[in-house]
Parts: sequence; C-alpha cells; structure tokens
Amino acid sequence: MKFAYKRVSTTDQNLDRQLLGLEFDREFVEKVSGKNTERQELQGLLGVLREGDEVHVHELSRLARNTKDLLEIVERVLACKARIKFHKENLDFVVGENRSPVQDLMLSMLGAIAQFERDLLLERQREGISLAKQRGVYKGRQSRFSKEDIQRIKSSFSASRNKAKLASEWGISRGYLYKLASQA
Repeated sequence: MKFAYKRVSTTDQNLDRQLLGLEFDREFVEKVSGKNTERQELQGLLGVLREGDEVHVHELSRLARNTKDLLEIVERVLACKARIKFHKENLDFVVGENRSPVQDLMLSMLGAIAQFERDLLLERQREGISLAKQRGVYKGRQSRFSKEDIQRIKSSFSASRNKAKLASEWGISRGYLYKLASQA
C-alpha cells in the first residue's frame, strides 16, 4: 500500500502544499507539533506498515523535528521492510542491497541542518522577545478568549466551588483560570 504522512504544527496552518498531485491508498494527517514522536497519526502509520508498503513524506521536517527522532522513525519504517520517500529532498530508503551509505549520510546531514535551522529560528525569536520586553512592548501571547468570555469566566469563578472542574470546562489549566479571574 502507498501511505502519505502529512503534518503541520498548528490548526491554522495549511496542508495543501504537501505531496501535491500524488495519489495514496491512505493518508495520515496531523495538525500537531512535531516535538515528540508520540503523535497519534504517526503511531497509527507505524502500526499498520507491512512488508512492501511505501511511506511518502513531503519533507524531512514534517516527519521529525530533530535528527535523532528522524533516524529512529526511518529505521522503524525500514524494520517493517517498507520503503520511505522524502519528496522535497529526493531521498528514497529501502531495506536491502539498494540501500546506499550516501543516502544514509544525506539523511543525517539534512536532518541535522533542519534541526539547526529550527534552533536558530527559536534563538532569534527568544532574542526578539527579550529586546521587546526591555522596550516594554512585549505583551506576551494573546488570550484566545474574548473580553466577554473573560467576564463569563470571572462570574463563574466567583460562583464556583470546584475550580478544577471550571478550568476543565473552559479547556484551560487551573493556574490560567486564576490568572484570568484576577485580571482587572
């Protein structure tokens, strides 16, 4: 079978550019962070692989965020005697005599470069936030709640005896519930 694995980090991001014009028997699609490998769709994909199957991924960074995870996932696919292809990098991995040491090297190098780019991006982001805080213009992450929602949370907070249950109803932590309730 031909499988596609597509991933973006947030629900507002778009999957449209991944694996355009290709047909698959089944697609595994996620809108979650790639920070760990315990992603539901990824684990589902790895759980159904059989000998002779193919896994298609748009680019390395869609499968894993760091080199260690990338190499481990590729090895898990190959252990099932399946094939994995990264389209953007034009890397194709199969078990057996067709496996090339040069491709293994390219996977490690490109994975390391992708991880390095991400680390640089995060470092620049932290530096920018630090400078903005020094200038007094950084306000932090914006709340997903409207002013009306916050007013409802405040009135519910005053009336509720079970703060944990109230936080759960709003889909937030107790700490964030207390923070919202204390806002002026």
